[in-house]
Amino acid sequence: MEQTHAEPNYMKVFWWLLALTIVEVGIIYSAVPKWSMVMALILMALLKAFLVAWNFMHLRFEKTALIVVVGFPLLLLVDLFLGLMPDIAHRIF
Repeated sequence: MEQTHAEPNYMKVFWWLLALTIVEVGIIYSAVPKWSMVMALILMALLKAFLVAWNFMHLRFEKTALIVVVGFPLLLLVDLFLGLMPDIAHRIF
């Protein structure tokens, strides 16, 4: 049985990606502390990756198991980041 689903609004996603990119460039040239800049850029990069995967790779319509398989490495990345936080904080400050 063939499933049908509505196509994402690609232009809306494009404008969101463009806006996030402009904000990222603005953060680079602003006078925010390095730690805040790094965290903001990482969060925006993750949001942009999510938008691309969710809409252009059509993960919105995949089974929950696939989303869990994609999300698990992200949890491992957060765990690694938190485990290395003392070394990272030492180098940044």
